[in-house]
Amino acid sequence: MEPRTVLKIENISKSFTLTRAVHDFSFELCSGTIHGLIGENGSGKSTLASIIAGILEPDSGKMFLNNNLYNPKSAYDASEKKVTMVVQEVGTIDGISVASNIFLNKESQFQKLGLINFKKMYKAAEQVLDELGIKHILPNELTSGLNFEDRKLVEIAKALVSKPEILIIDETSNALSSKARKILYEIIETVKTSGGSVLFITHDLNELVDICDLVTIMRDGEYVETLEGSEMDISVMKKLMVGREIYDEYYRKDAILNNANQKNKRPILRASKLFSPELRDISFELYQGEILGIGGLSESGMHELGQLLFGLEKPDSGSVEVYVPEKQEMSLIKNSADAVNKGMGYMSKNRDRESLILELSIKENICLPYLRHFERLGLVSKKREEDHSINLCEQFSIKMESIDQYCNQLSGGNKQKVVFAKWIGCDSDIFIMDCPTRGIDVGVKENIYNLMMELKLEGKSIVMISEELTEIIGMSDRVLILKNGGISVEVKRESNLTEQYLIEYMI
Repeated sequence: MEPRTVLKIENISKSFTLTRAVHDFSFELCSGTIHGLIGENGSGKSTLASIIAGILEPDSGKMFLNNNLYNPKSAYDASEKKVTMVVQEVGTIDGISVASNIFLNKESQFQKLGLINFKKMYKAAEQVLDELGIKHILPNELTSGLNFEDRKLVEIAKALVSKPEILIIDETSNALSSKARKILYEIIETVKTSGGSVLFITHDLNELVDICDLVTIMRDGEYVETLEGSEMDISVMKKLMVGREIYDEYYRKDAILNNANQKNKRPILRASKLFSPELRDISFELYQGEILGIGGLSESGMHELGQLLFGLEKPDSGSVEVYVPEKQEMSLIKNSADAVNKGMGYMSKNRDRESLILELSIKENICLPYLRHFERLGLVSKKREEDHSINLCEQFSIKMESIDQYCNQLSGGNKQKVVFAKWIGCDSDIFIMDCPTRGIDVGVKENIYNLMMELKLEGKSIVMISEELTEIIGMSDRVLILKNGGISVEVKRESNLTEQYLIEYMI
């Protein structure tokens, strides 16, 4: 069957006070296709997707759905018209069950005399989850008890219940393990084969080439170009995204660690015999000026290890110690507040829930762990707060209206810059970075790698937890691979280190 135009967008524009998010944008979405949408952070992708999904209203322009004028007043209105979106952030509601989230605003089918038959709803939700291959999530459990990945799976199930003609996936795959990604890809393919359209937003260009039929590139809120089939060359897409050549050699240039003998260096962090439900007998040292890469499968325990190192979770046994210069000795980390006081910073994989308070301003987020330094006679100096925030925002080139702008209005890349600014502004000595480049574009990724090298050369130490082996190989002085909660191999930086070699110790 020949693809037909399902959605037509004509000259859509959207601004937020001084920020132009989308400008005079036009494109078409066809039936039976997976259409990729890419661009740098802040290029307008999520804003455009939110307009299509009824979350935002455009300032000008028109949309047509199946040749009829389409002007959704809300996400619910769009959903009723068979247009649904899985958002970048967490889109589930706490305090209610998985089933209630899946059938939100669709409860009437389970009602009789004004009462909801929850047994019937749970059974229907179980059937939906089962059809999607999601066996481990129970329909009657509260979503507040689910981890980030499982919440995203519930959102996907919710989107599919509407039997969408258009399904929008906004940078969701970045947050998923390989197993969950497989479920997502199968769902996307099902929508395509049934004649629906998928608008797929991602920063993973390899993933995009693998699953998309065509891709549209945005830059600075404007349409750049649409590529199809063999035209979807990664180097070409990178150049179109940023307006300049981007090379894969943005990793550090020193291929071999010259001073690999750590005996002459001081340990600055020591993990000793850590045990927890996810980890077993984890011991290692981090040295001053070292980037230690930690890799493995999502379920290997590496993300939980990052939380233990920073004191967010307590181990069943074992300890984490850091070097305290004032005492010239190692000191036990008791909790996260103690970790901050002893010069540690933590960048969570789940940026929006654990590294930022989205309802606070850029200034408030940056200054939060450093407030005591702005106090005088028990009062916080607003002037010192503002000067501190402005300097860091300028240093990191954060795109914003002002330092008082709420973080929930920023793009993913600018949110990540705020997280970096927060901990670097504290003059932290040890950084625990869990997937520091997840969900950000190649331009910002390059900036972050350069920043990591600057921190290293200043004598700062980094634990970089990552699911991207190229990133681990490209940036680490030393690599630990976790498997089933334990360290399966430790390797030093070498020019001939390969992904295949590390994968053998992961699986």
